[in-house]
Amino acid sequence: MPTSPTRWAVIGPGGIARRFVSQLPAAGHELVAVGASPTAAGAERARAFAAEFAPLFAAPAAVGDYDDVLARDDVDAVYVSTVHVTHAKLALAAVRAGKHVLCEKPLAPNHGTVMAVVDAARAAGVRFLEAYMYAHHPQTAKLLDLVRTGAIGTVQHVDASFAFATGAKEGRLYDADLAGGGILDVGGYPVSAAHLVAGAALGRPAAVTAFSAQGTVGETGVDEWAVASITFTGGVTASVRTGVALSEPQTLTVHGSGGTIHLPDPWTVLGDTRVVLTRPGAQPETFAFDPELPENKAYAREARALVSDETPVFTLDDSLAVNAVLNRWRDAIGLRYPFEADTADIPTVSGLPLRRTEPTTMRYGRIEGLDKQVSRLVMGCDNQPDLAHASAVFDNFVEAGGNTFDTAWLYGMGKYEKLFGRWLANRGIRDEVNVVVKGCHTPHCDPESLTRQLHESLERQGVEHADIYMMHRDDESIPVGEFVDVLDEHASAGRITVYGGSNWSPERVDAANAYAAANGKRPFRVLSNHFGLAEALDVPWAGCRHVTDAASKQWLTERGIALLPWSSQARGFFARADAADRSDAELVRCYYSEENFERKARAEKLGRELGVPATAVALAYVLAQPFPTFALFGPRTIAESRSSMAGLGVELDEQQVAWLDLREG
Repeated sequence: MPTSPTRWAVIGPGGIARRFVSQLPAAGHELVAVGASPTAAGAERARAFAAEFAPLFAAPAAVGDYDDVLARDDVDAVYVSTVHVTHAKLALAAVRAGKHVLCEKPLAPNHGTVMAVVDAARAAGVRFLEAYMYAHHPQTAKLLDLVRTGAIGTVQHVDASFAFATGAKEGRLYDADLAGGGILDVGGYPVSAAHLVAGAALGRPAAVTAFSAQGTVGETGVDEWAVASITFTGGVTASVRTGVALSEPQTLTVHGSGGTIHLPDPWTVLGDTRVVLTRPGAQPETFAFDPELPENKAYAREARALVSDETPVFTLDDSLAVNAVLNRWRDAIGLRYPFEADTADIPTVSGLPLRRTEPTTMRYGRIEGLDKQVSRLVMGCDNQPDLAHASAVFDNFVEAGGNTFDTAWLYGMGKYEKLFGRWLANRGIRDEVNVVVKGCHTPHCDPESLTRQLHESLERQGVEHADIYMMHRDDESIPVGEFVDVLDEHASAGRITVYGGSNWSPERVDAANAYAAANGKRPFRVLSNHFGLAEALDVPWAGCRHVTDAASKQWLTERGIALLPWSSQARGFFARADAADRSDAELVRCYYSEENFERKARAEKLGRELGVPATAVALAYVLAQPFPTFALFGPRTIAESRSSMAGLGVELDEQQVAWLDLREG
């Protein structure tokens, strides 16, 4: 905890900011600046706000627009309390200014944007919290303590609601362009409480294992009433409700095998702040918290939590988890705001132009026939549920130095190609990136299907050519010359720059290149088979090929063909495989062997020495081969992307590569 008072700036002088600032003296903190929109009306609001609270502090707060306030040297921390859709951009501006940030909930309208903000805050090393102030109140601490200590036995169910009726259907809460509705405005309260209770019951963060929801989206395009059922790791279930058009008691009740815990005022914590423990055969126990006592002022506790060295009750990991649920809740009722549609022009979260961050750890190589460098990591475009999510992950990859993207006609039956193409158009960087297109997948693995799918892929993505085109599968009943002829024809027409095969055998690649040489055609320049430190005992899908055996490695070395390996980290083997756990049948079938577990043990040992996870060592092994490799990876989140890219900072020598591969003691 800092010894001098923390100096705060408020960005967005509205009603909730008034409640926050009114309690800053109880935290021993100061208000030094107020920022509002750069308009005459905004300036007037800022001046009125500063004047209102001047009596509480040693000196009146300075006023200005957002940039003015963030540029001040006397500001330590920033409280962002503007409308939902501006939270992320302003919070990132504060992060870039080196300020600690307390951002009102929701941190952002969708999970993709939340990921980007959390990643930026962590990279900058500033303290950052999403403002669920109720979580810092002593009654919440008491609730979680009772759960942890087994006061009601085995926790079974959480029932929580935050809903109210606004009356007229107008204003911010009924404006789709401002991300109105109940789920984002107050739905996070019952969801976050259920999340915290489930984690306390389990003794560690609880993941969502099942989810269903229903709701009503009104004529203004926002959710007016919605309910959801959640099941967490460990079996705790929850029923949560929210809305802006229908009122119900704002309460929280936790049910267990040995009783209940009830909070009559769980969210505002301004009135009836009690925790009521009821158990069979005993009188109810009531734990009351006087809201007038300084130690029971939640906004003050929240302010102190931001700058404290202690782990807060509600962390950034909790923000990621809860916002993911809110995203699922909206998806379940079909609510997508206009500004986040899959056809929208979604800008970067910061609002700044997309550019590579220097210095970068990304490595690059060359593929014969391409005039651009190729990043040694290739982003797979097949795990992004919507454009906002895709934009955040793709932006992060480019900022990290990535410039090559792997797409396929088959992925999501075209959905992922369209998302990638929309993002590419939004960013205007087609000439700066390499686009890999795959097609001709079983059972449509023939020259005619190849041509049809190539045209469809280019149309979906809105591009004129594929920098790299690969057949997704091979049909060995068709002579290789027929495939080479059609690929070469498309290359001559400018639709393909270089081409090759995915899941092709070395023998068929040799045959294709022999045909090309004999007939004046372009050869296969690339191959995309499974390759990695773990030797494949089998492959996940029919028709797949691996080149993890010694003979294939020798062939790759001799041919010097560029390999774009998939599952280079063995589908999680190096992160989660346990010889005693055989619950993942695919992982067991493909990788469980004494030799692979020895490789895993060696990767873990080397990782400990280098200060990186075993997955990073596994990726470094792929990049350290004597033949050119460009590893495909398909992160579902920015955190997963960061974890994979840790391998870029590890450079293995020949002796380490051989040792990892069990080729020497």
